[in-house]
Amino acid sequence: MILAWLNGREAEEVGAALADEFAPQAASARRDSAQGNSFGSMEQLLQRADSRVRPLRLNFYQKAKFGNSFKWRLIENGVARALADEITHSLVLHLSQSQAPTPSHDSVTAPVDPADSAKAQQLFYRGNKCIAQGDYAQAATLYEEAAELDSSHAETLNNLGSALSHLGRYDEAERYFRQAMTLKPNFSDPYTNLGILLRQKSYLQDSETLLRRALKLRPNDPDARINLGLTLVFLGRLRDAKACFAKVLKTAPRNVHALFGMGQIAMVEGRFAEAEATYSRVMELDPKMTNALAALAGTRKMTNADGEWLKSAETRADVLATSAIRPLEEANLRFSIGKYCDDVKDFAHAFQSFKRGNELLKTVAEDYDRRERSHFVDEQIRVYSSKAISTIGAAGSSSEKPVLVLGMPRSGTTLAEQIIASHPAVAGAGELDFWGALIAKDKELTHAILAEPARPKVAEEYLRVLERFSGTASRVIDKATRNSDFLGLIYSVFPNARVIYMQRDPIDTCLSCYFQQFLMGINFAFDLSDLVHYYREHQRLMAHWRSVLPPGFILDVPYEELVADQESWSRKMLDFIGLEWDAGCLEFHTNLRQVTTASAWQVRQKIYKSSVARWHNYEKFIGPLRTLGK
Repeated sequence: MILAWLNGREAEEVGAALADEFAPQAASARRDSAQGNSFGSMEQLLQRADSRVRPLRLNFYQKAKFGNSFKWRLIENGVARALADEITHSLVLHLSQSQAPTPSHDSVTAPVDPADSAKAQQLFYRGNKCIAQGDYAQAATLYEEAAELDSSHAETLNNLGSALSHLGRYDEAERYFRQAMTLKPNFSDPYTNLGILLRQKSYLQDSETLLRRALKLRPNDPDARINLGLTLVFLGRLRDAKACFAKVLKTAPRNVHALFGMGQIAMVEGRFAEAEATYSRVMELDPKMTNALAALAGTRKMTNADGEWLKSAETRADVLATSAIRPLEEANLRFSIGKYCDDVKDFAHAFQSFKRGNELLKTVAEDYDRRERSHFVDEQIRVYSSKAISTIGAAGSSSEKPVLVLGMPRSGTTLAEQIIASHPAVAGAGELDFWGALIAKDKELTHAILAEPARPKVAEEYLRVLERFSGTASRVIDKATRNSDFLGLIYSVFPNARVIYMQRDPIDTCLSCYFQQFLMGINFAFDLSDLVHYYREHQRLMAHWRSVLPPGFILDVPYEELVADQESWSRKMLDFIGLEWDAGCLEFHTNLRQVTTASAWQVRQKIYKSSVARWHNYEKFIGPLRTLGK
């Protein structure tokens, strides 16, 4: 019986077939033709779903399979991801809401039998009781049964999403939050919950939008305000984040989540002793707050004298592992335990902890798609050929203000940024998502060069973003490592920008990625074999940019040489971006600017060489990474 319930193959096949009918692969090629949009109509899609999907009487598991198959086939066929999400959401919501085979135009939901409604309410209250007891699996089951009986109850769908989030079933949770928002647009809880979920999935701008909407609906909601603050920390907007936490603490000075947020800000601003004291205060108020316990390990180098911390962290992590809930909380602890063990040179224990952390992240993140990544690199090489670059046409701006420091994650980009930003004529903006967001809005930019008339507007928008950080600075650093994917686009808009590319030993780079707890969007870092693939594709693309972009656009900086001879390479970097030498760059570790990346602690220290050839400590564990040394 359970095997039949879990059989989703037919649902997947129907989902893919409907997507092919709605948006054939040829649609993307015809999108800009005089015929206009070649997608099918939503009305036709819903009619097909009524006639072909409803008779299958899909359960919740099978509906999830159907929805995922439909969405990903749309994306494969050239539909932009945001649009595919919207269409899928409308389709699944339609199937969930109306049980009539052919719904009328004036009716959105079929009437609910009073007996079913009463039973659904009972199931809802039982689910709430399970949530209060921490039994999220049983709660999800009860909410699912309630939703089957009454799919118009937004609170049930929101709570179902919350239970599924605790179980690590994030895609399903997102769908139910969105359904709850559609059913009851003035209900703030699903906006808050989805805002938290999207932050975890690296969609920071969307997270901010949803959390601000939640606050507009319920201005005194401390959870929404605290989570908005946490999202703003990731976005590097610390003043706004601090205001969020301070407003909550003004009326609730013992609120542990707001205090934790203040600790995060202290970390980013380099006040590590204050951060440690804040996290310790949080643990006094709530000894079970996993995030504060884990964060303590990042405030300084741990020693054997911190054995009590290790004992507490491992006990809590084992409890979470046994309960099979909150996988991200357990992952948080496992990475912190790995950091502790690496600090005290217990390398075997460290690697096993990092491995467990990555396995947890991999279970909840979208799979890294090697074929998709290779296809993206192929497209950049095709679009930005040597001939295309030589005839690229008028730029968007002649400004020399943008300086892009990039490379693989964990390759030394934060160190390079901190050194250069210690120059009085330079401002560091951290990791801006401008170019990635531009591509996300218009996927066609991965298949064609940005049209000349559009370039000045893009340039104006980017310079406006840089102005927020520049003050009197003549150069502003954008340290988003992902910008290495978009150098052809960036060159077409800013040919006088300068790119500093950090190169580090490939095994050290990838191992450092594996040891870092990234948001779920950096899903290639959760598996050593995926890291090897991503690294090789990254190098293939960088080799192409070097071959087609003009000399003087990119400066390669070897990380190992930078830490061995800081002054020489610091001078080279400043000369490359057109600035005179300033001795303040040698004292980069005293720079009080905010650092929101994983290297916040390291860049407050003087240059050290212990991270060079670090992989030898883990040589017997690294498996696939060894191939990068050949």
